[in-house]
Amino acid sequence: MRTYLGISPVCGEFTYIDQSSVIIGDVNLAVDVSVWPLVSIRGDVNSIVIGARTNIQDGSILHVTRKSPNNPDGNPLIIGDDVTVGHNCILHGCTLGDRVLIGMGAIIMDGVTVESDVLIAAGSVIPPNKTLASGYLYKGNPAQQARKLRENEVTFLKQSALNYVELKNTYLD
Repeated sequence: MRTYLGISPVCGEFTYIDQSSVIIGDVNLAVDVSVWPLVSIRGDVNSIVIGARTNIQDGSILHVTRKSPNNPDGNPLIIGDDVTVGHNCILHGCTLGDRVLIGMGAIIMDGVTVESDVLIAAGSVIPPNKTLASGYLYKGNPAQQARKLRENEVTFLKQSALNYVELKNTYLD
């Protein structure tokens, strides 16, 4: 945890942050968040908010876009509740709703909005300024809407997050 320009990260209760991860600046982690090994979360030129029970898995990079004359608000990174960010993902200046699962190695770029209850396949790339509608699987490079989620997949989105809450609790004991 590092302060940048006088702004320090804020952590909710029962948060687990692996000692090999780096969290810098204007970052707010809600209750029961887990940040796994070798994650970089850099809130230096804009803010990052990570919702309750969200897990950021090994090797992921989270960053933001600075404010500029062409983009006065820049692009903060906002992640909802019960989100699973798979290993080695890149999230940059995007907004994720609740109960989103991002497969390993996916890249989500500036200005993207991912609505709640979305599954993004491993290795997918979401280009800038796209909106992913609720209730669908997206895959590919560039990612396309593949199909409607099945009921068991929608249920799994929340269960995946809860599985990581249970796992991080064993690290906190």
